[in-house]
Amino acid sequence: MSKLFKQLKLVKWPAAMLLAIFVITGCQQAKDEVRSIHGLTMGTSYSVKWVSRDEGTQKVHASVEAVLKDINQSMSTYIKTSELSQLNQSASTDWMPLSAALYDVLRLSTAISEQTGGAFDVTVGPLVNLWGFGPDGRVVKAPSESQIETQRARVGYQKVGLNPGQQQVKKAVADLYIDLSAVAKGYAVDRVASLLEEQGITRYLVEVGGELRAKGLKPGGKDWRIAIETPDASTRSVQRIINVQDIAIATSGDYRNYFEENGVRFSHTIDPATGAPINHSLASVTVLASTCAEADALATAFMVMGTERGYEYAMQHRINALFIRKSGDGFEEVITPGFKKYLAK
Repeated sequence: MSKLFKQLKLVKWPAAMLLAIFVITGCQQAKDEVRSIHGLTMGTSYSVKWVSRDEGTQKVHASVEAVLKDINQSMSTYIKTSELSQLNQSASTDWMPLSAALYDVLRLSTAISEQTGGAFDVTVGPLVNLWGFGPDGRVVKAPSESQIETQRARVGYQKVGLNPGQQQVKKAVADLYIDLSAVAKGYAVDRVASLLEEQGITRYLVEVGGELRAKGLKPGGKDWRIAIETPDASTRSVQRIINVQDIAIATSGDYRNYFEENGVRFSHTIDPATGAPINHSLASVTVLASTCAEADALATAFMVMGTERGYEYAMQHRINALFIRKSGDGFEEVITPGFKKYLAK
């Protein structure tokens, strides 16, 4: 043992001095920071933000990518080998087993279809395709009445039978076609949120294709701030900003995805009752709910209902929603009382 080491070992440092040395050497507690990742999925983009003192970005990114890939492989109508595509391609009317994820989404979809009187209907896919808004590609001419009636015979959420005991589905007609585009992104948001919480992350903002779910607060005790777009196809601007925590948010609108024929605009939102695109003044609706899958489906249902019916339904079922409808050359807001408390001042 060297003489220097012996001398150092014998020194007795006062507690206060030890604390001072600890602080001066920079051994300070890590601070909460907002981490983020982003990517592409389900024909759109996604982003995930979370509050953490640890980096861990690569681990979160890999696990999120894996979850989203599984959901896409299960529920996409664009992937020919997906579980949903195989179900749609099957001509069987016998009971067929489903994955837990696909069964859960169909169960939720059927429940919301019943509650909304069919305004939300995942079997509307043949009509969506007929009007050129599905995987079959765009059209430039509206279909004929006979074409619409032919496809309407295949449509109806009542044609989807579910067996909860065996996690099975049964199609009432062999050519039933299911399209989950109005609920799958919301479900994906919920699954990613659950994944984060399994990893001990309890403050986050998850977004897939504009559908979101927020939990907890940002550093400094601040809410997550969400911008709601003005439903104007000619420009991009912010209509409202809301402050949220512990809530899911979904917006549906008819102002981006449409085609025109002879000066008439045809929206991608199809009314299952008529077999044609919606034809009313509601331009967009934003819904708040406990899960994003529910908010996603309800936003579509409200777009089908229109402002008056949608608002009445929202009030009866205590759903917080913001309706933006066309009014002259501008827009008019119709807001449920519960939604107003989220509006930024």
